[in-house]
Amino acid sequence: MRVLNVAEKPSVAKAVANILSRNQGLRMREGRSRYNKLFEFNYSIRGQHCQMVVTSVIGHLMELEFEDRFRKWHSCDPAHLYQAPVRKFVPEDKLDIKRTLEEEARKCQWLVLWLDCDREGENIAFEVVEVCTQANRHLDVWRARFSALIDREIHESVQNLVRPNQLFADAVDARQEIDLRIGASFTRFQTMLLRDAFVIDIAADDRNLVLSYGPCQFPTLGFVVERYWEVQSHEPEEFWTINCSHKSDEGTATFNWMRGHLFDHTCAVIIYEMCVQEPTATVTKVRQQEKRKYPPHPLNTIELEKRASRYFHMSSEHTMKVAEDLYQAGFISYPRTETDYFSERTDLHGIVHEQLGHPIWGSYAQLLLDPEAGLWRNPSNGGHDDKAHPPIHPTKFSAGESQWSQDHHRLYELVVRHFLACISQPAVGAETTVEIDIAGESFSSSGRVIIAKNYLDVYRFESWGGSMIPTYVFGQQFIPTTLTLDSGVTRPPPLLSEADLLNCMDKAGIGTDATMHDHIKKLLDRFYATKDANTRFSPTNLGEALVMGYDDMGYELWKPYLRSMMECDMKAVSLGTKRKNEVLTTCLEQMKACFLDARSNKGKLLEAMALFFERSNRSTGDEQQEVGDVVRQCNLCQESNMVLRRKPGGNFMVGCLGYPQCRNVVWLPGSISEAAVTTISCNYCTPGPVYKIQLKFRRLEIPPNYNVDHLGCVGSCDEILRQLTEICGTGSRISSSVPEHVQQQEGEDQMHLPPMHNEAVVGKLLAFTVAKEGILQMIALHRFCALGIHSLIEQICEVEETLQFHVIRVEHLAFCELLTLKITGEESSTHVSLRSATSLCVWEDSLDSSSGGRSAQPASASSSASNPSRRGGRGRGGGGRGRGRGGRAGQSGGRMATDATFVSATGDPVSGRRCFVCGDPSHFANVCPNRGM
Repeated sequence: MRVLNVAEKPSVAKAVANILSRNQGLRMREGRSRYNKLFEFNYSIRGQHCQMVVTSVIGHLMELEFEDRFRKWHSCDPAHLYQAPVRKFVPEDKLDIKRTLEEEARKCQWLVLWLDCDREGENIAFEVVEVCTQANRHLDVWRARFSALIDREIHESVQNLVRPNQLFADAVDARQEIDLRIGASFTRFQTMLLRDAFVIDIAADDRNLVLSYGPCQFPTLGFVVERYWEVQSHEPEEFWTINCSHKSDEGTATFNWMRGHLFDHTCAVIIYEMCVQEPTATVTKVRQQEKRKYPPHPLNTIELEKRASRYFHMSSEHTMKVAEDLYQAGFISYPRTETDYFSERTDLHGIVHEQLGHPIWGSYAQLLLDPEAGLWRNPSNGGHDDKAHPPIHPTKFSAGESQWSQDHHRLYELVVRHFLACISQPAVGAETTVEIDIAGESFSSSGRVIIAKNYLDVYRFESWGGSMIPTYVFGQQFIPTTLTLDSGVTRPPPLLSEADLLNCMDKAGIGTDATMHDHIKKLLDRFYATKDANTRFSPTNLGEALVMGYDDMGYELWKPYLRSMMECDMKAVSLGTKRKNEVLTTCLEQMKACFLDARSNKGKLLEAMALFFERSNRSTGDEQQEVGDVVRQCNLCQESNMVLRRKPGGNFMVGCLGYPQCRNVVWLPGSISEAAVTTISCNYCTPGPVYKIQLKFRRLEIPPNYNVDHLGCVGSCDEILRQLTEICGTGSRISSSVPEHVQQQEGEDQMHLPPMHNEAVVGKLLAFTVAKEGILQMIALHRFCALGIHSLIEQICEVEETLQFHVIRVEHLAFCELLTLKITGEESSTHVSLRSATSLCVWEDSLDSSSGGRSAQPASASSSASNPSRRGGRGRGGGGRGRGRGGRAGQSGGRMATDATFVSATGDPVSGRRCFVCGDPSHFANVCPNRGM
């Protein structure tokens, strides 16, 4: 039978192969990856002869990532990352490892997984299983459970193979997906919001600065900032205390005031004067008792990191790197474990026996094994068991390897001494406590004599100080040698050390034993915190500003509670009490609500950053515009989504999130007051889906024959939306002054003005109705094309007789994406010069109601005349005389022909014509008797 064995690292694969083969008949060959060799040898499993093939991966074989169209930062609204599809795949740099596994799996009957025996290792194991079973679905899959790379462990594990634990893998899958979605959404949000808005001078290239957010990283930063705030907010306060000492032939005893200290100086002085006036001290209590100082619990990962930091000033990240080296070389057991007690079947005596030859602690190991010395004690139970690994302990003797660094020597010594200490008797001391009374005030002093050091003999990192005091008896009286009133000031708590920070994370359940050191390292890498020579942490301005911003929101995202709940849920998944999908749904819904809340309060984050950093002139203002839901995938770049946006001026647009790389945009009519993306998709536009937008227009800014409510589509199929865009334009309807530098220069061609700022096109088709000015129809020539005025009149008016037209000249000025209209009235005229007119307004002056089937004829230049009564375009019915054949318009009984037809700017007939002022279909607004009332 051929068996494929897969380890987590090349060094572990080599160690397993050497142990199982006993270095006999071991053959090595190259795989597709030059780092992952293959080892072959013969072995017997449960009496069955096997041809073993041992290879390895390098950590995780697969990565979890969003699908391609969501991976770019501008591809979608960050809030959509909570539902965006994710996939697990083998990255390109590990494809050679995958091919090796596939090739070997096809030739094997068994697959034995030698991954690390924790949750992360179990998850990697199932990644290997997925790749191998795709190549050979008949593989019989087994799991080897071991805790040390030593002969005893490896041979025992291969003879007692078990099935891999799917629950452990599910817990890691849940954590990976939660961390990916939360981290990506918040990181994109705060980076895009803050990076270009402020001058953040913590990195050489602040344009590429990433302001990362991690569900574990941020609560860890919160611990640092919270302690820093405690230190900064501390106000020293003076206090007073009474100190007393007594010197005798046996020595000096120092007595401490049992009140501690007082903050009221007057009260302290009064009590002190009472003691001075009656200084005789009377012994009121003498207590002698045996005290014990117990050895530590067996060593787990967190304690290893804390003690290495405290004793050697080693960072947690460096500690784990050194421990990993020692483990892979076979000198210590697996260094990532939560367990802090030894099972009954652990051969503790055998471990001690291996240390007998050490020149420093070998003699102590000999005493431990000597029953007559009475030094042995079964180790205590720390109450933690990860069901995967024993506590960290030595697995092979070493007096020091030549290739070891000083830190390797230190850490190996700590592991050995800690193990010997935890199976030793506690230190024993005799403690004497004496209490005295002076004028009604109580004082106490204590002394300690060490009777037996026991474990302290080998555990040099701890001490138990003893001090002798003179002998006192109950009722004894004496006069103190000194009696003083001393002052002091309160001091703030110290900044968190690395050991303190690890302790906070452990108590709050932030991270795991295998990841805590990584979260701390990220704080330093991201410039959120700094660490001094004493391994104490302070937040940077950036770290403090971020925590302050979220704190001001009132949403304690920097507190550990949310993450602690997630860690509990993931542990429940590993135990089978909760399902992975249930935990994913609950956690992501909760964190999406947090994200939306944070985004709606982003002003708090900006205010906090402004306290520490200067505003940047790079800011584009994008953070100030409202971003709505996705409308469609961008049809230009085909990578990012197009979303509904509302600019600061109130105008709506549908723009690509890939800006500035992609500048695709669809401007919506400037007369829209409200817009919201619906879940209704268009049946015609491709590529889909293209979601329709519910639009609401301002009544006075659109022609009367259009509804104010419209369900529109931006995918080019919506004719009504196109018409309203042409009629209303895409800019604000509010007039504004235009700077001189954008005014048209004298002599410029008014028919072909150059493009203006922000790609605003001056010659854009523009038409709208202005009821207050009595203008019925106004047409702007599309890009000032060479269309004759006569033919334009023929398009818009189909009546049987020639009408009198009132000409309105419109000057188009563009500035900052807003079209500003300047309207000036001209005298009534039937002659219009194409060069000087940019648009015209159809105006009914007179209509012969007696004629029956008239057709419009263009006015000639010879019939031109002026009518002062109509100056300014505010004509009144009955105020002037017409120039056409129809006589007067606006007389009391005058009515327009019933068969007269007007067309809109788009060429469509306008039905139901009526007066804009009073609604009467018998006349238009320019001859309405109610105008101006």
